[in-house]
Amino acid sequence: MRSTAFAFVLFAILSFESLNAQHVTGFAGDDKGKPLSGASISLKNAKDSSVAKVGISGSSGQYEFSPVAPGRYFITISHVGFVPGNTAPFVIGPEGIIQAPVLSLSRLPKELREAVVTGRKPLIEARSDRIILNVEGSINAIGSDALELLRKSPGVTVDKDNNLSLNGKNGVQVTIDGRPTYLSAANLAEYLKSLPSTSIESIEIISNPSARYDAAGNGGIINIRLKKNQAYGTNMSINAGYAIGTYSKYDGGFSFNHRDNKINIFGDYSFKHAMNEGFSTQYRSQLDTLFQQRTVLVTTTTHHNYKFGADYFINKTNTLGFLINGVSSKFDLNSNAVTPIIYIPTDQTARVLHANNQTGGTRDNINFDLNYRFADTSGHELNIDADYGQYHLRSNQFQPNDYYDSTGKLLLYSNNYNIITPSDIHIYTLRADYETNLAKGRLSFGVKSAYVTTRNDFEEYDVTLNGGSMHSIMDTLSSNNFDYNENINAVYANYSRTLKGWTIQGGLRAENTNSKGTSTGWKENLLARTSEAFIPYDSTFHRHYTDLFPSASVTYKKNQKKQWSLNYSRRIDRPTYQSLNPFEFKLDDYTLSRGNTMLRPQYTNSVGLSFTCNYKLTVSANYSHTKDLATTLIDTIDGSRSLIEQKNLATQDVVSFTLSYPFQYKWYSAYLNINGSYLLNKANFGAGRTIDLNIFNATIYSQHSARLGGGWTAEIDQYYASPTIWAATLRANSLWNLDAGIQKTVLGGAGTFKVSVTDIFHTLNWSATSSFAGQNTHVSGGSETRQLKLFFNYRFGNKQVKAARRRTTGAEEETKRVGQ
Repeated sequence: MRSTAFAFVLFAILSFESLNAQHVTGFAGDDKGKPLSGASISLKNAKDSSVAKVGISGSSGQYEFSPVAPGRYFITISHVGFVPGNTAPFVIGPEGIIQAPVLSLSRLPKELREAVVTGRKPLIEARSDRIILNVEGSINAIGSDALELLRKSPGVTVDKDNNLSLNGKNGVQVTIDGRPTYLSAANLAEYLKSLPSTSIESIEIISNPSARYDAAGNGGIINIRLKKNQAYGTNMSINAGYAIGTYSKYDGGFSFNHRDNKINIFGDYSFKHAMNEGFSTQYRSQLDTLFQQRTVLVTTTTHHNYKFGADYFINKTNTLGFLINGVSSKFDLNSNAVTPIIYIPTDQTARVLHANNQTGGTRDNINFDLNYRFADTSGHELNIDADYGQYHLRSNQFQPNDYYDSTGKLLLYSNNYNIITPSDIHIYTLRADYETNLAKGRLSFGVKSAYVTTRNDFEEYDVTLNGGSMHSIMDTLSSNNFDYNENINAVYANYSRTLKGWTIQGGLRAENTNSKGTSTGWKENLLARTSEAFIPYDSTFHRHYTDLFPSASVTYKKNQKKQWSLNYSRRIDRPTYQSLNPFEFKLDDYTLSRGNTMLRPQYTNSVGLSFTCNYKLTVSANYSHTKDLATTLIDTIDGSRSLIEQKNLATQDVVSFTLSYPFQYKWYSAYLNINGSYLLNKANFGAGRTIDLNIFNATIYSQHSARLGGGWTAEIDQYYASPTIWAATLRANSLWNLDAGIQKTVLGGAGTFKVSVTDIFHTLNWSATSSFAGQNTHVSGGSETRQLKLFFNYRFGNKQVKAARRRTTGAEEETKRVGQ
């Protein structure tokens, strides 16, 4: 596969000839023809509105960009007190000086003229098709990891088991720089915890993706975009942080790049060491027994993140690049769980279970990417990517179960286990995307093939403790191997065109899925004709299916200030490898987790409507219907034991809305984002085991910033989430928190010092209740969410503007220098 990719890239490189340099000049003026000095000018690619270069206009209103690669562009001009505007698209040919189309800006209404343009990105950008959380724009993001950032992101819910949902819908596809992770929910959560906020540029929340994106993810796509410095010259930054809640944590890192007209070399490294304490309670009644479990958990983690890459600009039309990035983590987990087991008719404690779990392990991930890009002056563009990624996951768990009498002093008996679970995942991906002008519009199409292999061993040992020694014997009936292979082949086409204020877009994606799962181990011999006590088993299943995923959108822009968009998409969420493994994983003597080989993919149809007014107010509404909703169900087994298993519900209907509004007056700025959703879950498993739950959920996020002068900036963030539904049957109660921080620029603006306190009132604790299949459950818990955090960053090197060739979706920072 890799040799094919190299041959394809080599052929493309030899097929196109280089072109000469170009200059773009233009004039920024008001509606009376007067020049605008100091206006912010952005040269953007017409294809995707990504920023190619930025600068400011001179005293006479003139601006210039040089050199500029051939292609189709437009200019965006903004100035304090004026309504921003875009020029008509224009094409840059092989040589000479191009005069940009004339654009005159009209004045803002009087009450809005006091707005001040700053060099900081807004924390949240609301667009017609996505919401962007600019991590770099937040003081209070320091010392956080990706999972913590998602917990406070608009419309995103993280439940007690770190499962993600978006606008009330599960099955969220998480990608890193556009690459799927292919991890189970638990391993994905741990991976996100290893990504520090210092390595994250932005988080993109896309509810209804187009046909260009993978169809996976019923809830939509959350794309985490990592930082990549592309400034000219040699540049470097270093950072260090410290935080303390119950225990201390510290982190540090550096990033660098060197860029000239032919090559950009970049990389970064970060390190984090943390101890975190969490707590939880679970009261569960089943038949005549009540279990009252209380757990304290202390986790120690060490993460190393690294990235190295280069872009080689062969000529004005061809770029070749490679990227290596990865994470290496070590973790130690110690939990102390005490569970009084009570006989309900007499309200007497029968015995007390002590389960003090000790788990250690490592998680290592490395990814390799080779990419090629061609773009010419006539609007043709070709992108080719070949990726390989691997995960090595190792876990060694000692699970003692000590039973005491009702006083908790006399040991009655013990059941001790040692569970070793190594897993290896390999991911191979090859994709090609092509775009061209067609019939006054833009046609794009592409192909992709992904192949994933997972190898999972589950070894359980019965452990006997004798004095200071420990003896282990493998329990073959409780051990197994599970291998899972999945191949997804996709092809898509997408077309868009603008007609007199209307923009139409339609696409179709076809995906062919082929998977095979094999679970092998030993089972009891129930055949009387043979003498063996145990015989091997082989549980193998195959899946082959092909689906079509249409998408469409219509956008109407009455004028530059008002825009309506209507969109539709169909999506899929396939079962993860761990959710298909039929083997039972023992959490303790009374709690089991098991996969389900009969689990089916879930399909979602979504339609959304959005409205944007005056570049500020954004309102959107969305409806989705999911068939065969796959979710976690807590069921009963063997009378008194709890079984956690993935099941398909019948349907889920979700109605959601989003409202966002930024406000700025002199030194004060604020941002408000409100997400609301109505959820309806329905299922009937027979024998009186039915689910019919509905709830309205709202999340409210606001940020308030104040420029205090002298390089000081203060910030307060507020987050609130109303009651919602977790998994299939848990009704979660509301929670909220308040963060506050302050920032000071030092050393001539090259250094930044930040201090933040998160969850000031320690209110980010969760609780939920469930009643299903004769089992009533109440759970609650929390962690070290209240922390004092300190952070320092220092930048040195060339301070010229980032002249990016990569696609960008976030707003670029304002600058006072013209790009080279």
